[in-house]
Amino acid sequence: MVEIAPSKTHKDKAKAAAAKRAAFGEDIDLGTYVSSADEQPYQPDPSKLPAKAKKRMLEAGVILDDPSQRTGTFIQMDNAPVHSSARQEGVEVMAVSQALEKYDWLPDYWWKAVAVDTDKYTASVELNQYNGYFIRTLPGYKTIYPVQACLYLAKARLAQNVHNIIIAEENSELHIITGCTTASDEEAGLHLGVSEFYIKKGAKVTFTMIHNWNPEVAVRPRSAAIIEEDGLFLSNYVLMKPVRSLQMYPTARCVGENAIVRFNSILVAAPGSSLDVGSRAILSAKGAKTEIISRAITTGGSIVARGYVEGSAPDVKGHLECRGLILTGDGIIHAIPELKGTLAGIDLSHEAAVGKIAEEEVEYLMARGLTRGEATATIVRGFLRVDIAGLPPLLGAELQRAIETSEKDLM
Repeated sequence: MVEIAPSKTHKDKAKAAAAKRAAFGEDIDLGTYVSSADEQPYQPDPSKLPAKAKKRMLEAGVILDDPSQRTGTFIQMDNAPVHSSARQEGVEVMAVSQALEKYDWLPDYWWKAVAVDTDKYTASVELNQYNGYFIRTLPGYKTIYPVQACLYLAKARLAQNVHNIIIAEENSELHIITGCTTASDEEAGLHLGVSEFYIKKGAKVTFTMIHNWNPEVAVRPRSAAIIEEDGLFLSNYVLMKPVRSLQMYPTARCVGENAIVRFNSILVAAPGSSLDVGSRAILSAKGAKTEIISRAITTGGSIVARGYVEGSAPDVKGHLECRGLILTGDGIIHAIPELKGTLAGIDLSHEAAVGKIAEEEVEYLMARGLTRGEATATIVRGFLRVDIAGLPPLLGAELQRAIETSEKDLM
């Protein structure tokens, strides 16, 4: 297992933050989890990983038996990278430990988008850092197929610490699918993941994250993106399987003129699941734009759906849309849209709605031959369908396939 030594400055800040409670949501006792796991052997051919692991990864959108439609692959099991490869010129995929050894400039990106002292979870990642992935496109290169990454939690009660760095150099284009999953359907675990995105001038990053945890896992991602002039960051998040507790609030900062960020999330909270999920966009450059779209369904769990847009430059535009659907009387959805404008002439808007399936809609479909269950499933399927502008066809098809596969469990 390769442990990454934190810098003194970052280490000091992390120690100061380690005692902080979470800013929102359930507070996790880190002391109830273990920090070490058995060494996992490196596998140059990921198709030779155990069949059970590959099946779980496939359910999270990670394809290992036929990599022909993938530009690169990174697999981390517990806290150890077990595979990394790139199949296209101009694309780099490796463990962050390897990247730090290769590039003396990489520390300049370390904890620049996400503050190390954000909370005790970021502090824990710094103080107990083991690895994560480094994905980079060189200037002018465009990925033909997506890069895929999987963070796999195998050991029971392990705290998986991950720090990822993603860099799209000027005028490059990068598409990523990240699938997170567990070996067990019932063992407890904790995932702490920091992801820092750097989208340079004219670059484009599409990041699609599919979570497939279990009802005993707690998840604390901490992500942020810095988007330069004419850059685009498109983030898609799908969670349709049970999880004990999820808390995430990714932030994108549009620091260059005409920078664009779009967040799309599809959330389902099963009984016993607690989700506190949101997206935040800071528009601080002329002509910057954002759109944040959220679809949330509860079948008995609780959801806090947050959205925040702040505009402080001329000609910026931002829109929030949060829609929630309560399928059972025990479910809770709390929508919290926020807008902050600090300059005349900006254009920020939001809409939020939480409700139940209208009985007349169900009866309308039943009158045309559907059973009540089929009618409900049809309405839910339409509710979850989000038109994501700019999503490459391959990623769009995979995203829809992940949703359709999860719908079977949902209904």
